[in-house]
Amino acid sequence: MSFSSSWLALREPADLKARAPELLQVLEGFFSSRDYADIVDLGSGTGSTLRALQDILPKRQSWRLIDNDPDLLAAAGDELAAWADSAGVHGDALLLEKAGRSIRVRFIEADLAADPTPWEAPHPDLVTASALFDLVSAEWIDRFAKAVVTARVPVYASLNYDGRAIWEPAHPADEDILGCFNRHQGSDKGFGPASGPQAAERLTSRLSAQGFHVKTASSPWLLTDDARPLADELNRGVANAIHEIGEIDGSVVEDWLQARLQGDETRIGHTDVLGLPG
Repeated sequence: MSFSSSWLALREPADLKARAPELLQVLEGFFSSRDYADIVDLGSGTGSTLRALQDILPKRQSWRLIDNDPDLLAAAGDELAAWADSAGVHGDALLLEKAGRSIRVRFIEADLAADPTPWEAPHPDLVTASALFDLVSAEWIDRFAKAVVTARVPVYASLNYDGRAIWEPAHPADEDILGCFNRHQGSDKGFGPASGPQAAERLTSRLSAQGFHVKTASSPWLLTDDARPLADELNRGVANAIHEIGEIDGSVVEDWLQARLQGDETRIGHTDVLGLPG
């Protein structure tokens, strides 16, 4: 499954605000004594995780951005070059300078559905992923957790949808819409039956059971007038998912959507997970 660069651009500011600061603080502390870190970002899209974390990681960083969509990887290179204070190319790497950080970036196209850890040696110092684990299957999470625990690689998995949504003002169909949407979230997104709202719990339990120290924290979107385009696009997507399932009368869904497009606030629950070797 792939997402458009326009959708990723819409959500990036909300993601940045939502990331749980207490986990970012722990992650920063974990790397505080180091001057270099090698990071792999799974399902990297246009590089939003790199932009979110660069200022809490060591001054020298090497990132491997891994995605199955070559167009998103190309867009990532353009967006990162524009974001950086300076940018250059050396071989297959993009070399960035940003706010006192030296950042080397490689772009790797890979099928994550076939292999949850598709990186070459050496093992990275950190694996990151944003809004990925709710799309993958329980079996995929099991394989991922086993691999990173064996290699003793820390994991920062942020913005996993947790099944909670609140819309203001309320609408009589909200509860039915949310229940139906959550069932849709369990459908196959290209990785087998998706973990959906159970993703963070599954990842946490699998890492913990194998000796990792795991912390979780809430990272909800709170979408008000300043994020109206994102809220509208999100709610249209919810309505489309409900239409696909066909469990709720179409006229009810459309009435709900019109109310949402004129609503005041959309809150979407996420959970961030940070797993560190024991």
